[in-house]
Amino acid sequence: MLSAAAPPPYPIGRQLLADRSVLVTASAGSGIGFATARRCAEEGARVMLSDIHEQRLERFADQLAESLGRPVPRGRCDVRSDTQVRALIAQAEEELDGIDVLVNNAGLGMTRSLLDTSAEEWQNLLDVNLSGAFRSMRAALPAMHARGRGSIVNVSSICAWRAEAGQSAYAASKAGLLALTRCAALESAEFGVRINAVVPSLAIHPHLEKVSSPEFLQRMVADNEVFGRAAEPWEIANAVVFLASDYASYMTGEALSVSCRKS
Repeated sequence: MLSAAAPPPYPIGRQLLADRSVLVTASAGSGIGFATARRCAEEGARVMLSDIHEQRLERFADQLAESLGRPVPRGRCDVRSDTQVRALIAQAEEELDGIDVLVNNAGLGMTRSLLDTSAEEWQNLLDVNLSGAFRSMRAALPAMHARGRGSIVNVSSICAWRAEAGQSAYAASKAGLLALTRCAALESAEFGVRINAVVPSLAIHPHLEKVSSPEFLQRMVADNEVFGRAAEPWEIANAVVFLASDYASYMTGEALSVSCRKS
């Protein structure tokens, strides 16, 4: 029997996204984005990676292609640029023969009190976390509406619901993303397009470990996580796969919490 702190075995693909095409933003790295791209591919989808960091994008796209045994399209994009976002969506439409699933994962984190947050930091966080998803959805939805199908999954955060000191800007951006998800879902329902959000708790990966002290992460786990561990990035990705799949066919405008927090 597994100990309380041990994650379950890595899942086996069940072809939940067979014959689907998936574009994942901010998917070059070792966090939720790449885990999502990998899990979608393992579930039978044709996957395209996007990221702002070109060299990292090439490395991780090549890594995924090698593991899958097939080419993986990729496109560099800064979601703060409407021009780049529109170019990425156009590229994905062409290379994937249409986008069935868009995963808006691009995001920035920051721990700073409200009084210590500069106007520039506030604006940059909103520009990536909230406006980036807005730009991507606005660019992708017309083709989805025309085809009469599609699924968009926005990656929010537990901070959107539960207050944490030092997270004013980050939490505001992620809460705004949930509101955007709900309203856009109502507007797209008549076209057969579903828009949902996944709301992760703490998922530890190398990038997070670079920007957070071990003591802080240990305290976050000890104080908040009932399993005595943080989530694996692929556990968050599993929720994205579910929302993108037909198993969630009657869900839109919803926020799916992936959390085991104590309060």
